[in-house]
Amino acid sequence: MHIPDGFISVPVAGATSLASAAALFVAFGRSQEAYGVRRAPILGLTTAFIFAAQMINFPVAGGTSGHLLGGTLAAIMLGSPWAGMLCIATVLIIQAVLFADGGITALGSNILNMAVIGVWVGWGLTQTLQRLFGGSKGRLPLAAGIAAGFGVVVAAIACAIELALSGTASVNVVLPTMTGVHILIGIGEGLITGGVLTYLATARPDLLPGEEEKFKGWLVPIVSIILVAGVLSLFASAWPDGLEKVAENLGFINLAEEVRVEVPTPFADYGIQGLEQIGTSIAGLVGAAVCFAVAFGIAKVMKPKNA
Repeated sequence: MHIPDGFISVPVAGATSLASAAALFVAFGRSQEAYGVRRAPILGLTTAFIFAAQMINFPVAGGTSGHLLGGTLAAIMLGSPWAGMLCIATVLIIQAVLFADGGITALGSNILNMAVIGVWVGWGLTQTLQRLFGGSKGRLPLAAGIAAGFGVVVAAIACAIELALSGTASVNVVLPTMTGVHILIGIGEGLITGGVLTYLATARPDLLPGEEEKFKGWLVPIVSIILVAGVLSLFASAWPDGLEKVAENLGFINLAEEVRVEVPTPFADYGIQGLEQIGTSIAGLVGAAVCFAVAFGIAKVMKPKNA
């Protein structure tokens, strides 16, 4: 769902950039209540994992693929939608700058859709479902999985509205089209979110909120991230993702090439020229490492109010 350059108008890009900047400013301040040096490793590992997982496109119907957005998963793992926002925004910024994934001019829209709307819808619905389910920790993966799927759909609706406001496509066409394809992608999001949380609850509860003092070490999380970014990414579906497929079907895909802001990088499109598959693995590992370092650094400069 990464919007490239050219899909949205200058006014929409400006408005969403201001909204996203304000939201992240508030998120940083609110995250200081619980974060800092003590939880820096968790924020770093979560951000690196979300980046790695987003590299794996899974096929859905009609020659379309999708990938994890991770907003709900990040918020649950970090125990805070504010920290979840910082996590997803970090991933999106690094993707745009180092990997040409998502437009530089559209970065504000992508952050608003995935790091703000996606995170808060998923977090809020998870809390509501948990109360309906009786608050059992055993029901958390189910609640979060359902909420994650809805979060993807709402983020896609926001994206469709931005495209319509930009004059890129008619709202009565792009809205149902984006919604329909992202319902399918949302099912995949829900299954992945629920699966990861089920594993963590049984095998690595120390990586979940409230269990930091029992942290068992770095080996398994790091190896998992390396396997996802460096190995599983090689098996990602080559089909266009939901937004790209919609753009092809509705005839505005060429706008991405007409207006493109390029940042010089050897890792464009998650590869290295001339290295083929090994280039994808290297790009994935570099991206995960950068995500970890940036998120870890953000957490370390925080000064928790309760410290």
